[in-house]
Amino acid sequence: MKSKLREYYPALILLFIFITIGLTIPFKAAAQNATEIIDRMEEVMRGESSVAEMTMTIERPRYTRDISMKAWSLGEDFSLILITAPARDQGTTYLKRRNEIWNYVPNIDRTIKMPPSMMSQSWMGSDFTNDDLVRESSTVDDYEHRILREEEYNGRDAWVLELIPKPDTPIVYGKVLMWVDKKHYIQLKVENYDQRDELANTIEFSEIGEMGGRTFPAKMTLTPADKPDHQTVMEYRNLEFDVDLSESFFTQQNMRRVR
Repeated sequence: MKSKLREYYPALILLFIFITIGLTIPFKAAAQNATEIIDRMEEVMRGESSVAEMTMTIERPRYTRDISMKAWSLGEDFSLILITAPARDQGTTYLKRRNEIWNYVPNIDRTIKMPPSMMSQSWMGSDFTNDDLVRESSTVDDYEHRILREEEYNGRDAWVLELIPKPDTPIVYGKVLMWVDKKHYIQLKVENYDQRDELANTIEFSEIGEMGGRTFPAKMTLTPADKPDHQTVMEYRNLEFDVDLSESFFTQQNMRRVR
């Protein structure tokens, strides 16, 4: 039973990395520092509420695994994820209410509160850790920021920003480089470096276009630096913004009922 529970412990999928939705309101300022740019990016990459259908593909040299899901979100504090495929995981749900994360496993009819000790582990064999997906640290508050340069990335004018974790923050990376689109304030690329200043992984955002009436990167690809033949790809299939949701939707009881 313990091994079965451990298999289904993963954190709420893509809560803050890819489920959060990008608004596309243009923003102009005479002069902005790096912190102001990141603050704006956080604002435009998060909708008030949303419902999304997406697929995560885990690519390995010997196999490929697809996981389909439906996700509801309300601001920063409330998210609910339903796994719809494959069949063995169908009906598994993940709930975040403020600082608490819960996982419902239909095969054993159990609701489990996720412990902090699970945060550093891989999520479902992907290249994401649970901490990557939940992103408990704040990009704005927990880092020092500076603009390294401005350059073109995939045909888009971008700022290249450097983020250094502040002392005593619970962040595993020693440095983060981030490419931010100057027009829409959406992420284009992220490079995470370890404490030895060696590249740990790269996240690329692509297929930027209209979805749900807004400009949005519909695909995100994470590649670990030490395993370039491994990738985890997140893709949206459908997306709705500004849906009618309330806090009462995000309950442990509803984890069993959503479809």
